[in-house]
Amino acid sequence: MANFQVNVWTDSFPLAEVFTIARGSRTHAEVLTAEITADGIIGRGECVPYSRYDETLQSVTEQIQSLPSMFTRTDLQDLLPAGAARNVVDCALWDLEAKSKNLRVWQLAGLEKPIPQITAFTLSLDTPERMQAAAKKHSFRPLLKIKLGTPDDMPRLEAVRKGAPKSDIIVDANEGWTADVYKELAPHLLRLGVKMVEQPLPASDDALLEEIERPLPVCADESCHDRQSLPALKDRYDMVNIKLDKTGGLTEALALRDAAIKEGYSIMVGCMVGSSLAMAPALLVAQGVEIVDLDGPLLLAEDRDHPLHFDENGIHPFSPELWG
Repeated sequence: MANFQVNVWTDSFPLAEVFTIARGSRTHAEVLTAEITADGIIGRGECVPYSRYDETLQSVTEQIQSLPSMFTRTDLQDLLPAGAARNVVDCALWDLEAKSKNLRVWQLAGLEKPIPQITAFTLSLDTPERMQAAAKKHSFRPLLKIKLGTPDDMPRLEAVRKGAPKSDIIVDANEGWTADVYKELAPHLLRLGVKMVEQPLPASDDALLEEIERPLPVCADESCHDRQSLPALKDRYDMVNIKLDKTGGLTEALALRDAAIKEGYSIMVGCMVGSSLAMAPALLVAQGVEIVDLDGPLLLAEDRDHPLHFDENGIHPFSPELWG
C-alpha cells in the first residue's frame, strides 16, 4: 500500500465542430485530469463527468479529494462507486504501476499486446442536409455512428445513407425514442442497412424491450454501467456498450467485458468526448470486440501531447509517453 499525492484539475479541449445529441450541444470537451504521484513517479488518467448520471466537474473532484492518502487499486473499487471519479483514479493507478514496474499495462493485466482497431466515427444530430454533407465528407470511413433520438429521424437516416452509401452505419438514439417510434423506425433501419441501434428507449423504460420485436441488435448504453447492471438486461438487449466513465475504470471494464461475453452479449466499447488519454485504456478493452467507438480525439480541434494515431487501419495502440 502506497502513500499517494493526488492532484486533479479541469482541462478544456475545443471541438472541431459543434457536437449535438438529443440532450443538447457542446463546443468544448470539459474533462478532469488526475495525476497520482508516489516515490517520484507520476501516473495519469482522464475522465468526463456526465450530467446524465448527476456528475459535475465539481462533484467528481470532491469524490477524488475524499480518498484517503493510502489505498490500493483493489481498495479503490470499494472506496468509490462506478463512475467518472473512480475511472480517472483507477486509470492513473494502472499508469503509475506500469511505470513503477517498467512494464506496459497490458502486461500487468495479463492481456495480449494491443493491435489497431477500426473505430466508428460519430455524426452529431443536425438537419438532414447537414448530416448528409457530413456523411459524404466521411464516407471513406468504414463505420459511421449517427446521433438521433427525435420523432423526426427518418429524413436524417435517409440523408446519411445517401451521403455514405458504402459505410456501415450504427445508430444511437440516446434514450430519445418511445416504444412506438422505435417500432415504426425498426423496419427502415433494416432497409437502410443499419447494423445496430443503441439505447433506443429511456433506461427507465427498459421493460418495454421485452415486448418489442428486435429485428436488429439493440445495445444497452445508459442501461449498462458495471457487472451489477447485467441481470436487468436479460431478454431486453443483445449488446452492451462498455465505457470506462460508467464502469469506473479499466479494472471493472475488463471484468464487465468478460462477464458480459460469458452471458452471451456482444460487446461495444465506447467513450465520452475526451482526449487520447481517456481513449488509451479503453483501447485495451476494445481488442477484438464487435464494435469499437473510440473516436473522441477525432472530434477535437486540439489533443494532448503524444496523441493516439488514427489511419485507415483504425486507432493504434498508445505510446508509453501518453499512458500505460
